[in-house]
Amino acid sequence: MRRSWLTAALGVVTLAAAAAAAAAATFPDVIQLPTGWRPEGIEAGKQHTLYVGSIPTGAVRQIDAQTGESFTLVQPTTGRAATGLEYDKKNERLFVCGAATGAAYVYDAETGAPIADYQLATQANTFINDNVLSGDSVYFTDSRQPQIYRLRLGEHGELPAASDVQRITLSGDYMHVAVPPTTTNNLNGIVASANGKWLIAVQSSTASLLRIDPETGVAKTIELSGGDVMNGDGLLLEGQTLYVVQNFLNRVRVVHLSADFGSGTVVGLLTHPAFFVPTTIDKLNGRLYLPNAKFGPMNPLPNDAPYEVVGLGS
Repeated sequence: MRRSWLTAALGVVTLAAAAAAAAAATFPDVIQLPTGWRPEGIEAGKQHTLYVGSIPTGAVRQIDAQTGESFTLVQPTTGRAATGLEYDKKNERLFVCGAATGAAYVYDAETGAPIADYQLATQANTFINDNVLSGDSVYFTDSRQPQIYRLRLGEHGELPAASDVQRITLSGDYMHVAVPPTTTNNLNGIVASANGKWLIAVQSSTASLLRIDPETGVAKTIELSGGDVMNGDGLLLEGQTLYVVQNFLNRVRVVHLSADFGSGTVVGLLTHPAFFVPTTIDKLNGRLYLPNAKFGPMNPLPNDAPYEVVGLGS
């Protein structure tokens, strides 16, 4: 009888330990941001870390995706903005897009301290929207100008001089409007193939995906079947699988791209009841994370509204 009791007791302890472990591994679906944060870009860091920018202040919030706890890593700075983010794991840096400032900023990913800033655009009508680190270069999109911008890093990750910004003119299938209306976004989210040969971007104004040669700026439309990328915003590329955030449609298109990235087939659709105009996307610990930007008339007082990051997956 005593042995049976002990066995049963150990069984209860084992079950309790398993339940506790399962609870500890549970990641919240919805993570609250500060009231009025107004996020747009999101980026995965080390372990459970997410970074989320604030459009009007240029601040960056660091989040523990497992607990939902967060703090302001990069402090608000007058005259700065934050849209797309890119994490440089090797050098522990964050590259941040500056939206209508036409600038890009580099911060220490551990302390939030500013490291460098770059004036990418020379025109007044600009919107630095998203960025990607590929090989030795960081590329930035401009939603208002027919250009991408390149910061080429040194052999050991050294940052270029402020005067060494490379401006690559887009051509080919990038159907640029000479003076786009201030409410129109052209090139938006951007990712890179694993070998660095191609940049993949979404052109919001034409609801199309483009394959771009990073050396020449020549763009070719990626022919899609099985669906479209209307309201395309942030992108995430894993091998040949491309996730396309469709912001105002509150969903994510899943596209399987061909080996040469010249065509693709829509193979899935992801959504969540908590979506409220999600903009960008990244993956952390097997889960997808998207910030709710809450653009549009359904959020008339954005500075007073609550904001969230929404997680998808187990």
